Amino acid sequence: MLNDLHTASESAPVNGGLSSDEANRLLTEHGPNEIIEQKESPLRKILSYFWGPIPWMIEAAAVLSALAQDWPDFLIILTMLAVNAGVAFWQERKADNAVELLKKKLATSARVLRDGRWHDLPARELVPGDLIHLKLGDVVPADVELLKGAGLSIDQSALTGESLPVDKAAKDVAYSGSIVRLGEMTAVVTATGMGTYFGKTAALVEQAGAPSHFQQAVLKIGNALIVATLVLVAVILIYGWFRGDPLLETLQFSLILTIAAIPVALPAVLSVTLAVGAMTLSRLGSIVSHLAAIEELAGIDVLCSDKTGTLTQNRLVVGTPALVEAEQVERVLFAAALACEPESNDPIDSSILSALDHAENLDQARIDLFTPFNPVSKIAEVEVTLEGEKRYIAKGASQSILAWAQASAETQSAVEKQIDTLATEGYRALAVAERIGDAPAQVLGLLPLYDPPREDSATTISALKKLGVAVKMVTGDHIAIVRQIAGKLGIGSHFITADKAFSKEHKMTASEILERDGYAQVFPEHKFEIVQTLQSSDHLVGMTGDGVNDAPALRQADVGIAVSGATDAARAAADLVLTEPGLGVIRSAVEEARRIFERMTAYAIFRISETVRVLLFMTLSILVFDFYPVTAAMIVLLALLNDFPIMMIAYDNAKPAPHPVRWDMHRVLVLSSVLGILGVISSFGLFWIAESIWELPRPTIQTLIFLKLLVAGHLTIYLTRNSGHFWDRPFPSLKLFITTELTQVVGTLAAVYGWFVEPIGWSLALLVWGYALVWFLINNMVKRLVLRNFIKPHKA
Repeated sequence: MLNDLHTASESAPVNGGLSSDEANRLLTEHGPNEIIEQKESPLRKILSYFWGPIPWMIEAAAVLSALAQDWPDFLIILTMLAVNAGVAFWQERKADNAVELLKKKLATSARVLRDGRWHDLPARELVPGDLIHLKLGDVVPADVELLKGAGLSIDQSALTGESLPVDKAAKDVAYSGSIVRLGEMTAVVTATGMGTYFGKTAALVEQAGAPSHFQQAVLKIGNALIVATLVLVAVILIYGWFRGDPLLETLQFSLILTIAAIPVALPAVLSVTLAVGAMTLSRLGSIVSHLAAIEELAGIDVLCSDKTGTLTQNRLVVGTPALVEAEQVERVLFAAALACEPESNDPIDSSILSALDHAENLDQARIDLFTPFNPVSKIAEVEVTLEGEKRYIAKGASQSILAWAQASAETQSAVEKQIDTLATEGYRALAVAERIGDAPAQVLGLLPLYDPPREDSATTISALKKLGVAVKMVTGDHIAIVRQIAGKLGIGSHFITADKAFSKEHKMTASEILERDGYAQVFPEHKFEIVQTLQSSDHLVGMTGDGVNDAPALRQADVGIAVSGATDAARAAADLVLTEPGLGVIRSAVEEARRIFERMTAYAIFRISETVRVLLFMTLSILVFDFYPVTAAMIVLLALLNDFPIMMIAYDNAKPAPHPVRWDMHRVLVLSSVLGILGVISSFGLFWIAESIWELPRPTIQTLIFLKLLVAGHLTIYLTRNSGHFWDRPFPSLKLFITTELTQVVGTLAAVYGWFVEPIGWSLALLVWGYALVWFLINNMVKRLVLRNFIKPHKA
């Protein structure tokens, strides 16, 4: 390998490291040892926010306002456009931060052998073939092959998901970004920059990202309204041209009609609904960093969960010791504790000391000589004087301890049997031996080590399954450990290792992935592939994690969830960041997300039905009756009074669905179209009564139509907020009810007393109210018939 990596040259033998000239040549060839970001031009990124159906709608309204010299509307519409672009820009900045935070995890300097001398150089100057020195506390600066030294204990949990430090010896590989916990060794650099395991993870983070179903739904709604508006406005323009109407007058009405039909506030109102939901979720213990993820959370049907630090506590715990030659569990723990180094903060030593009931008894022993754990010998030794006796204690890997104790064949057989039993149960075994004075050594017993599940993991998984969410464990840990934890959590035991599941010859399908309860010994690219494959089969996927190795999958998932205590890179890549330990908040978050989804669906149906009603009614009134049913002032007043109850939809009571939910555009468009057409029929009915029966003047009829549009429109909010009758629970929230009724009262007073409109008095106003209420009951019955007979319930 060393020759392949050009570690030798005529001017610099291997034992002297690379020469400066050779290092410079390799630096030019391989590039700096750093994470490279593909950055888009800021100007191009900003301009992209003004391109697309929703921006086109807003821009079209702005152009028409300018042509008609309606400058107040022009400024309002431009402000709306800028706000929408600003929200999008902020969301994309989060993705850039994910890569920035990944880069901070890399080492900033390294001890390198160059020109026969050791130097401290910036880590970015490392090249393949460099000889470096690693010691306790170092962050490994590149992917390396270990050469010589006492061995290393490496913490790579943030990279691979392994819950325990990994012992490394000569010829083993250490990954960039992992941390040296014990030992010192020299190593040769094998990969730098984007070629490292860490760099490939960062590359996956950059390319990851699935389009939001929320954004797609808004796009579909926008497209439908654009087509309807353009068609009807074109009809009006052509009709006015043939009839010889003044061009400016026709354009002005087209402007009014366009502003009435195009929901320029649609993205903003839905974003406010999501923002209110985000505040609720924050009180539950989760921070939303990507608003659209709330809608996605309502629809996830598969949750891929990391194990270490997510379903488990990410701390070592000592199980009940397995006795070999000791007669009491306390003796095994006491001896093991004497061979620990409290001040080292070693996770294994800490777990043993925590398991000891009477740690104060350790003070009775005098430590004569302590030899810390050596990754090569795999033993920690201590000589102590206790009760006047000299004792020699060792703890470490079972085979090393058996050799140290010169154990008999019978003892070896007993230990191996116990180890096999513990291994099948997912425990890592640590052996403890003791020799008192000159007596033969005894293998006291085995300490089973494991990372315990979080207290709420099992109940959360059970609750998620009841909500229709399949939970799969996807982790880098050993398969035996995975099965043991999965069994305790009720996930299942049907697991497979990544090397068996993923190969170049066979690409897993979504159905094959779902057949398993989870996957062990996976790498970031496997997690990423699992998420992508499930998404390609129309599954909405949630992913939980806490480490750097989880970042690509967190970013790619429809909902990336960083658990409490996650790394900065994982939090930046995630959509949801849990602030409380455990997964219990996920259940609450899913239920709240489904409530928010119901509110957004209610608003979408209401807004489209209102557009259909106003657009179609006004167009037909002009074409058939040559009559403007409302004035420009009435349109402005309607829009203003509509805004208040619309915003209160975000605070409405809603019942969460018992299964994952999706945007069902067929349901939304059919139901809103039916309600809109019913509104057109009822409006023409009132027009016919007012003109043919009551024989009212047209200015008075315009006020009647205005009040009818207002009252009936607000009553429609009560129809769209659920799939049942308007009186079904949950009832409207107090905020929504009071705001809706107050705006109806204000609109009624305006019609009665002639605020900006022709006054009609109380008698006609009350008749309009009665007419609207009758149609409200009819609409309720028709809605139920449509939902029952023409729209199939949609499940994710």
